[in-house]
Amino acid sequence: MARLELGRIGVVVNPGRGDAFLGAVAELEALGYAAIWVTGGPLEDLQQLADVVRATREIGVGSAILSVDRFPSADVAALYAQLETTDPGRFIVGLGGAHGAKPLDTLATYLDELDAVPPPRRVLAALGPRMLDFVHGRAAGALPVLVTPDYTADARTRLGDETSLVVEQLVVLEADVTRARQIARGPLGFMGTLPAYQANFRRMGFSDDEIAQRADRLVEGLIACGDIDAVAERIAQHQRAGADHVAVNVISGSPDELPIDKWRSLATTLVAEAP
Repeated sequence: MARLELGRIGVVVNPGRGDAFLGAVAELEALGYAAIWVTGGPLEDLQQLADVVRATREIGVGSAILSVDRFPSADVAALYAQLETTDPGRFIVGLGGAHGAKPLDTLATYLDELDAVPPPRRVLAALGPRMLDFVHGRAAGALPVLVTPDYTADARTRLGDETSLVVEQLVVLEADVTRARQIARGPLGFMGTLPAYQANFRRMGFSDDEIAQRADRLVEGLIACGDIDAVAERIAQHQRAGADHVAVNVISGSPDELPIDKWRSLATTLVAEAP
């Protein structure tokens, strides 16, 4: 299985529409980020992914993550085929979100239906050991989120050298510690209630009380808070632990805000330091 050649630092964006959003996306490429990852949860339709590809010129664009329970495999295959015609080699199909009694079986069936998207152009959301093992042979990479650098080291060992490890790192650029924690607790208010994430938090050594209360140790262990140097150090820790690519997801107190100033500030440090 060919590994993904993405570069070291990517950026995560929430899907949007209109000139302001697409202009910001184009600037991310100009800033030097190696890939743009579009979050799948708020995605209204697959055309929003095509719009990001077409607003840029050469950068890789990935879905992070398309839920297989929401988007039929035929529609995803059609999008991939369309973009391979107009912008070959740029779209990375990130998939996950299988639920029910046998989620791995659901995902396997979905991938069997997705022949149009070759495994080297797929990444799969992965947290637990069974999902990390499942990635082998079915996708080029695993994409975990809300994980510690220690988790990254363990995942690297489990995946081996032939599978790419893409880590999504949530960051809060805020010098005030109390304010930073408050902002960081926002995404944990939803994601931290999902059983798969809670199980992984426990595997990483967080207690049930810490999970239920969204304790400081949990927040700071999973989300990089502070100034640019603090964020850069957390990303470097993931890289030293074996992450091939870190996708930076900037969290702010205004979810609808395009954090372009923060993306610019981070690029000045992170892109300049990337080997």
